[in-house]
Amino acid sequence: MKIGIIGCRGIPNHYGGFEQFAEFLSLGLNKPGVEVWVYNSHNHPFKGNLWNNIHIIHCYDPEDKIGTAGQFIYDLNCILDSRKRQFDCILQLGYTSSSVWNRLLPKKPAIITNMDGIEWKRSKYSLMVRKFLKYAEKLAVQSSDTLIADSRAIADYLKTAYNHDSVFIPYGAVIFDNPEASFLTEFKVEPEKYFLLIARLQPDNHVEEIIKGVIGSGTDIPLLVVGNFNNKFGNYLVNKYQSRVIRFCGSIFDQKILDNLRFFSALYFHGHSAGGTNPSLLEAMAASSVICAHNNPFNRSVLGENGFYFDDESDISSIIRSGNFRKEKQIFVPNNLKSIENQYSWEKIIHAYHQLFIKNCK
Repeated sequence: MKIGIIGCRGIPNHYGGFEQFAEFLSLGLNKPGVEVWVYNSHNHPFKGNLWNNIHIIHCYDPEDKIGTAGQFIYDLNCILDSRKRQFDCILQLGYTSSSVWNRLLPKKPAIITNMDGIEWKRSKYSLMVRKFLKYAEKLAVQSSDTLIADSRAIADYLKTAYNHDSVFIPYGAVIFDNPEASFLTEFKVEPEKYFLLIARLQPDNHVEEIIKGVIGSGTDIPLLVVGNFNNKFGNYLVNKYQSRVIRFCGSIFDQKILDNLRFFSALYFHGHSAGGTNPSLLEAMAASSVICAHNNPFNRSVLGENGFYFDDESDISSIIRSGNFRKEKQIFVPNNLKSIENQYSWEKIIHAYHQLFIKNCK
């Protein structure tokens, strides 16, 4: 069985959720009888053709030169290359810049698409872009042999909007149980004496609301903001809010550092609002974080009653002032760890994908 994975910037992960997912999935599928090929941007720091026995295909990606339009060219290059690879299945991670090329996909392999979140609802996009994304979503539904929904809320949406069934397979996480407080030294913080936010610094992740809520609470506890701020919105946030309480740490991809930051935080903020089962939320749960998440169906379908929720900055200020996040830790954390073990273990998720590939590649 020969499987191609397109729609991410490549592995090992140096960018975000889909890249991390592709890394874990391809490693898990790396077994006798399964040949995994992952498409990488030519800008990816890994330049080899084989990584942990996973085949890497490098395709030209001009995003660094022409911006977002480069994603469409990169996806086109990946799809054109896939026509000569004789894949049995192609797994598409998302559709925003690939579904417009759906007619160019090879005819032989089964096309399986992970639909990710409801992209056209993201507030960071203009009205015209949101209309295009809704059109792209429709094309992805029409051109795929199988749709994967990574949350129950996405599955319900696809059924309501398109009368189309999907296979529910969430993302996964690994329980973190080897904390080392020494990782906090470079950040000049102590265990449970800081708040944490890890996200792409973009408006629909409610980063500014979280920052305002922390400042508005009057707390002396610092908020560590982990994410790339070398963009327009990130620069705006840094210039406006950087202080003793708000500390911008830049991008961090070292999993040990991220896990330890999550584990020792007093409260972890999760502002994602338009996705499905978000990997960073699962990782926070797996790292024993007490979580304060944006109030939406996607986050609630994962976290349930085992966390705090906010609609706006005033909610965040109130939660911090109450101090209840310390008291509820004894309830929330064990329940979330149990949820990771029972519902979101990588072993179960990789098995589900393997079975789906077997079914579709006959």
